[in-house]
Amino acid sequence: MSWKLGRRRPDDSAGDPAGGGNDPAGEQTPGVPAFRRPRGRLRRRLGAAVRLIAALTLVGGLYTAMAPGITQAEDTPPLSTAAEEGKRLYETTCITCHGPQAQGVQGRGPSLIGAGSAAVEFQVGTGRMPMVQQEAQAPKKPPLYSWDQARQIGAYVQALGGGPEIPGGELGDSSDAAMARGGELFRINCSACHGYGGGGGALSSGKYAPSLTEASPRVIYAAMLTGPQNMPVFNDFNISPEDKKNILSYLRFLDENPSPGGIDLGNLGPVSEGLFIWIFALGAIVGITIWLTAKSN
Repeated sequence: MSWKLGRRRPDDSAGDPAGGGNDPAGEQTPGVPAFRRPRGRLRRRLGAAVRLIAALTLVGGLYTAMAPGITQAEDTPPLSTAAEEGKRLYETTCITCHGPQAQGVQGRGPSLIGAGSAAVEFQVGTGRMPMVQQEAQAPKKPPLYSWDQARQIGAYVQALGGGPEIPGGELGDSSDAAMARGGELFRINCSACHGYGGGGGALSSGKYAPSLTEASPRVIYAAMLTGPQNMPVFNDFNISPEDKKNILSYLRFLDENPSPGGIDLGNLGPVSEGLFIWIFALGAIVGITIWLTAKSN
């Protein structure tokens, strides 16, 4: 019986595991192909992964060479002169509680990302920050930094994460219409805590609304923008910038004009004045009446 060319006899593979035919010297019989074992699944997957990585590397290299400007990251814009000085001041005192990148420190201070320069100017410019100790409310005290230095720290925080800013220019209007409009807005939005005359008042949990009689327009504007302590935030959607300036015009009018009734009783409003009259004035009248009656008898 004869075998066709290209096939091997069944006893050839058993006699020669290396696939070299039935030649005892291990040489391949001409015209007779050797049998190969099929590659395993793991080898096939590794090979496909290597080819894929090589292709991606080649495509990425070509793309980088053809469009280098797209892959280069934009440089961080340099800080302004004020922000550079503010960074130096920040790293002197503020970094302890608010962290090296103003992202806050657990149990010490909140993040300042998004707080804006307005919040920094209010807290630092009025001496509320840095705090001496954790209290129900940060009290106003002699500031550690000047107002210009507070603006510099605010410029640095603004450069880090943005946020509300105090607008430039004149904050207020001396016209009668502006003061009238400001008085209406103040009585609606502010008098519940600060009193009708801006004298301040007590709140819950040891907190209080401070007096506005000695606060500058810039401080009050910053407080309306940022809502420190228990104060709500009055952003430009709640109260427009023009109406904020009208409120400042009304408060300036209160500061510059004395109380028409004489003693202002701390500008606490009509309730405190009424209590004063009932308790002290009427009490004095009743006492004088009793004394006169006793003398006449």
